[in-house]
Amino acid sequence: MIEFRGAGPAEFGERLDTVIDIYTAAMRPPPDQIAGRASIMRNHASYPQFQCYFAELRDFSGLRPSSAIPPPASSAAPDAGAEAADPGPIPRPVGFAYGFRGAPGQWWHDVVFRALEERAGREAARAWLDHAFELAEIHVHPDYQGKGIGRAMIRTLCAGRRERSAVLSTHDSPTAARHLYASMGFGDLLTRFVFPGGYEEYAIVGRALPLP
Repeated sequence: MIEFRGAGPAEFGERLDTVIDIYTAAMRPPPDQIAGRASIMRNHASYPQFQCYFAELRDFSGLRPSSAIPPPASSAAPDAGAEAADPGPIPRPVGFAYGFRGAPGQWWHDVVFRALEERAGREAARAWLDHAFELAEIHVHPDYQGKGIGRAMIRTLCAGRRERSAVLSTHDSPTAARHLYASMGFGDLLTRFVFPGGYEEYAIVGRALPLP
């Protein structure tokens, strides 16, 4: 069973190693980029209205034996005649998603605002980005992709948000993620967009909030 548990900035920072493990498994970045990505994510947690959700597996019955997490060892023997309490399986994080309120001075916000302003005009840029919830990272461990976890995390993360729109960037190619966002009503704001200093093409997509 998958459950979603919210985490604010403090807990997110404490679980950054877990976040990076999932990110690395899902995205397979070059090893020399991982430390920089961790620094960026830690900085994101300081942005306004930051919120993260972890997707946690609490029923390991369907896992391969090599993937199961053993129960913790107890340091104290149970009282004589007492039955040991079974705490159940330890939650195993298999995905995470986080976002925050976009604002001037944030790198992604400023770069995308300028590009959207150039292509569609200042009014359009302000309509999409002046009061936007930026979905910064959405990742599911490869062993659990294709099971609806990413979609459910996005819905959970966006529920109750007071921003006018939700926006994000994704590789501009026919990936599963691109299909997922389109199926949830995210439309193209920019396509074939290359961030400064990069070379890969991205699509900037957005949709009005709340999600249906």
